[in-house]
Amino acid sequence: MELNCPVCDHSLERQGENAHCAQCEQDYAVQALCPECHKPLEVLKACGAVDYFCQNGHGLISKKRVEFVVVTP
Repeated sequence: MELNCPVCDHSLERQGENAHCAQCEQDYAVQALCPECHKPLEVLKACGAVDYFCQNGHGLISKKRVEFVVVTP
């Protein structure tokens, strides 16, 4: 899933939980959402692996199904 800059619509470069726009030279936070209820997911990190958990009854969510959105201030 490609994320675009909310200001210039240029493609963002993902850097973990952040994204960078080379065009605007701005950094943005990226939030993981549940594909079922569209609420924020809890990020679980252990031994180099990253997993996502929905606290709203949907359990573990595959990172292939996670919806990532840019959080604007």
